[in-house]
Amino acid sequence: MDNLRILIIGGGIGGLTSAIALCRDGHAVTVIERDPTWSVYGVGIIQQSNVLRAAQALGILEGYLAAGVGFDAVEIFIPSGHKVARVPGHPVAPGLPVNLGIGRPALHALLGDTAIAAGAEVRLGLTAQILDDTGAAVNATFSDGSHGTWDLVIAADGVHSTTRTRVLPEAQAPEFTGQSVWRYNFPRPADLDALQVYNGPTGVGLVPISESLMYMYVTTPEPDNPRYPTEGLAARMRAKLAGTAPAIQALADTITDDHGVVYRPLEVNLVTGPWHKGRVVLLGDAVHATTPHLGQGAGMAIEDSVVLAQEIAAADTPEQAFAAYRDRRFERCRYIVEKSLAICHGQIGKGPPVDNAAATAEMFDVVAQPI
Repeated sequence: MDNLRILIIGGGIGGLTSAIALCRDGHAVTVIERDPTWSVYGVGIIQQSNVLRAAQALGILEGYLAAGVGFDAVEIFIPSGHKVARVPGHPVAPGLPVNLGIGRPALHALLGDTAIAAGAEVRLGLTAQILDDTGAAVNATFSDGSHGTWDLVIAADGVHSTTRTRVLPEAQAPEFTGQSVWRYNFPRPADLDALQVYNGPTGVGLVPISESLMYMYVTTPEPDNPRYPTEGLAARMRAKLAGTAPAIQALADTITDDHGVVYRPLEVNLVTGPWHKGRVVLLGDAVHATTPHLGQGAGMAIEDSVVLAQEIAAADTPEQAFAAYRDRRFERCRYIVEKSLAICHGQIGKGPPVDNAAATAEMFDVVAQPI
């Protein structure tokens, strides 16, 4: 299918990488984003070599590498702080690092600037109120009263996707796992050359994201799914780190900025049925939200974007494109969701403990396979 008018709902990682891929295929793309400030939280994210391969396919690898910092191993520690494994990865293509740590604001700027430069129209502070699929096109009405007609609609509107609720009302809803994640930025030590993972009921990771910066993520049992106010978040995060390894407790003492703490309950979802209805298709967390334990949530959305654009280019009809896209993506995304959740459940006693080193090594092998 050529020269389509495509509406993308959601201006995050999945929406923007879809916009880049589709604009470069010659389609006319409009992205709507509900947040009028188009902001992201200021900590980091891990991108592994399969994601960098996808970035290469999108033509943005150079910008990716310049905006982050590469590293080639994961180090595993027990709660006492003793290192028990260093898991080397293998790049999926020559010249790529195995992992890239990157700040979310830097990634957001790269993707947003690239999408706009490629020709995407980005409209902020909007939601889609009505999606009327006529069979020949989709007529959309937005929250500001404006409207338009598109050949296809791609919903990349996250784990709580309103589009999923609208077009796939029977699809699975997200479920809280019983665990939450806390994140905070720190100066990066000169000798931090790997992702460092500290196992235990409170899981901790240290991730380099630039030459001078790293971030810490902390996973904690939160069975009642509390919502914490911003005031006091730093003290709460410090308290959660009591009893962790000495190196982690030393860092915890420097967590002082409530507004620098990012707290998020961990929810999962895997839509096992269709990922589309008519001319509307879903992507990323809207259909396969995962916990961060394997560091592949954003990566799966970026791979979705590449595959969906390929299938749209190859197909004669939306039905063919969307069915082929789901067929290519489902098992890989299912693996990430289920394996990540198994690690989560093992940490909080809802399942058997998982060997993180073995799980990480297996994941590297799986995602090295072509998409």
